[in-house]
Amino acid sequence: MRSSVVICAYTGERWKDIREAVESVANQRRRPYEIILVVDHNPDLHLRLKREYPGAIVVENAQEKGLSGGKNTGAAIASGDIVAYLDDDAIAEPGWLEALEEGFGDPAVMGVGGLTRPLWTAGRRPRWFPREFDWTVGCTYLGMPTKRAPIRNVMGGNAAFRRQVVGDVGGFHTGIGRSVQGRRPRPLGCEETEFCIRLSQRIPGAVLLFEPDATIGHKVPAVRSTFAYFRSRCYAEGLSKALVTRSVGTADGLASERAHALKALPLGALRGVGEALRGDLSGFGRAGAIVVGLACTAWGYVVGSLRLKRGRS
Repeated sequence: MRSSVVICAYTGERWKDIREAVESVANQRRRPYEIILVVDHNPDLHLRLKREYPGAIVVENAQEKGLSGGKNTGAAIASGDIVAYLDDDAIAEPGWLEALEEGFGDPAVMGVGGLTRPLWTAGRRPRWFPREFDWTVGCTYLGMPTKRAPIRNVMGGNAAFRRQVVGDVGGFHTGIGRSVQGRRPRPLGCEETEFCIRLSQRIPGAVLLFEPDATIGHKVPAVRSTFAYFRSRCYAEGLSKALVTRSVGTADGLASERAHALKALPLGALRGVGEALRGDLSGFGRAGAIVVGLACTAWGYVVGSLRLKRGRS
């Protein structure tokens, strides 16, 4: 099996992060067939990466500015059987690619996602930050499977798909995710959620797999470990989910979210209160953050849905 690893980059401010991401891929136990660096409309960064990595395929995003366009560009250029995506501020463990590839042993598996752990640049997790909301910083969250299991969608910064399938189902929609900023830039997302649901709808019997052995660390800068960012990210997720449901329908678009909100989040809030009553007062903070996060996400979804109905998408 040949794997093309795609890393999308957009700013030279992440130069050190990009280098560490590329080196972690180059040093895999199972070497990639090719490494593709897609630069998002930044000529200076494009030239710098071409000079730094002559053995890699370094290209400019040929589509609309944003992460979806970059992912589509990488998949279109890739020549491997599998196209794997790694965030430009992530570090893959040595067995990451091997674990992703082995997940495709079943012909029904169209995509595999791995375990993403947060790397807090401040040194440790904020005590108020609930693990149920690690998705706000692009990481595997409490409530996801803990062993290999089918899932509705993988997380985009640590995922692989059969290359041909990406094109067959239309690629990642550029109208969803970080390419959509509007007048007020927001940390939008969900392009991989919409893609995975659309893939499952168009290919009956397709399996998307969570493989915890495909592990990466994802850097979380100090600015993303603040409560203000937490609220903003939750609200933006709600806006994004409105776009997702417009594309794939409410039933599929919110199935996992309903289950998480009805089971994992109430248990997390109760756990936080229980921990506080046993002496860990930060448990109140985690319980409160769960309530606020859920409320912000729900409000974002309501606002996003109303905007779409009014034709302001």
